[in-house]
Amino acid sequence: MIGTIITVLVGGVIIGLLGKFLAPGSRDNIPFWLVVVCGIVGMLVGGWIYYAIFGVAGNVAGNPNYDMWNTSKGIDWWRHLWQVGVAAIAVVVAAGVTGKTKA
Repeated sequence: MIGTIITVLVGGVIIGLLGKFLAPGSRDNIPFWLVVVCGIVGMLVGGWIYYAIFGVAGNVAGNPNYDMWNTSKGIDWWRHLWQVGVAAIAVVVAAGVTGKTKA
């Protein structure tokens, strides 16, 4: 349980910062805690969307849904790209909702 919480927090920070880096222009001027929230949203929603489209929860040879054309072996980089993309969208939405402008 504690391992899952730590994984989600660390992953949220990494995915959120990558999403903030990809956000266009001044739309990324949000507080750090909101970046982490956007990263966690990106992890959960991006992973869910990826699974819904490709139907693969991990591309390993023992997986009955193993398909070499949908994902990579080992680390699932395509899933992480989807997560970062969703986090970038979440950062833009969060910046629009908070209305914080650069000073």
